[in-house]
Order: sequence, then structure tokens, then C-alpha cells
Amino acid sequence: MEVQQPKSGRIHLDPDDAEHGLAQLVMTVIELLRQIVERHAIRRVEGGTLSDQQIEDLGMALMNLELKMEELKMIFNLKDEDLNIDLGPLGNLLPGKK
Repeated sequence: MEVQQPKSGRIHLDPDDAEHGLAQLVMTVIELLRQIVERHAIRRVEGGTLSDQQIEDLGMALMNLELKMEELKMIFNLKDEDLNIDLGPLGNLLPGKK
């Protein structure tokens, strides 16, 4: 049976492929949280309250998280646009992504 790919911006809720839909939803939430953490980290760095070591540690942690996200997207056969839910009149869930 051929699995249809969801349209961009839609969560795939096919009962025969629930694992993929769940992975897509979980990955969307993780990506949203990752972006929030990244923005907060940038504000802290720009605020000048972190030591050079803290900035380096923060940068490495964010890079590792991004690499893990890429790995998981490959495992679950997801693209960036699959993680950006269309909220209708509110726009897309993830800012800066189509």
C-alpha cells in the first residue's frame, strides 16, 4: 500500500500510518521548543551576561541539538516544511519557515 505524503503544513493522521503522524507532531513540538531556546540563548549572549565558556557551551549544545533534529528528520522521512503546521488565519506555527 502506497502512503501518501501529507501536504506541507498538515499533520499526517492516516490511521494506517499513525507512527509517522505521531513522529511528525512530536518533532514539530521539539522544533518549536528548539527555536524558542535558541532565541533565548541569543538574547542572553547579546545581553553580555555570559562568560566566554558559557557562550561556547551554549553554542555547542545548540549545534548538537540541531544535528540530532536533522538525524531524526532523516529517520522519520520528514522535511522542514513537514514540521511547520498551518494554523489557518494565524499563519504558520514556526516563524521564518514556509
